[in-house]
Amino acid sequence: MIAQIHWNVNPEIFPDLLPVRWYGVLFMLGFVFGYYLLEKIFKAEKKDLQLLDSLSIYVGIGTILGARLGHCLFYEPAYYLANPLEILKIWEGGLASHGAVIGILLANYLYGRKFKETGFFWVTDRLVIVVALAATLIRLGNLMNSEIVGAPTNLPWGFVFERLGEDFARHPSQLYEALFYLISFGILFFMYWKQQAGAYAGRLFGTFLILIFGFRFVIEFIKDVQVEFEKSMQLNMGQLLSLPLIALGVYLIWRSRKS
Repeated sequence: MIAQIHWNVNPEIFPDLLPVRWYGVLFMLGFVFGYYLLEKIFKAEKKDLQLLDSLSIYVGIGTILGARLGHCLFYEPAYYLANPLEILKIWEGGLASHGAVIGILLANYLYGRKFKETGFFWVTDRLVIVVALAATLIRLGNLMNSEIVGAPTNLPWGFVFERLGEDFARHPSQLYEALFYLISFGILFFMYWKQQAGAYAGRLFGTFLILIFGFRFVIEFIKDVQVEFEKSMQLNMGQLLSLPLIALGVYLIWRSRKS
């Protein structure tokens, strides 16, 4: 039998030297690995790498702004609308994956209006491959922060999050998500390199939406609520936001098959 794990990792890597947190490092690694993989894709398809440099700036800004605004407006709108300057305090935490996706799509749209060499779906279908890998690293960062925890469990692999002042085990939902997102990355990577799915506009993007947000919908049943108002909801905010993205994914795959 596996003993329950007592989790008491310090979110700061060098607590006595530098205020560097595991979450921040893993978040940045998502951009580093993403750039490396997209560079390989751009070279393979003979695209100008200067386009990738510009895309990285657009996507970086879109990701951070979208994730922050998504959290503020989806989960705590009353507080942040009453205290708008608090939105700027991104270092205090509060990022939403649904908002990040919206931010990335908007950034890609704006990027496409300025740089005509690549189309919206050409970029998005390739971008979601690295986004799935970045999501893996971000969920590991959540684990290091002892946040976005699962519901209580008696399973032997449950985590006791001691930094939350608890003495009972919870589902390590961050690890569940990280593992599935890593699998999703492998599926998308295989579809692109081995099945030439990038030739069908929207197919990779649609697959990404179904995989990531389909799993997100399911995993929410064994996660603790993030904000108090979710306790009275049949489906929480994460699930409600996932449903239209899953539907969009189904439509995009159908559309790609028609093409």
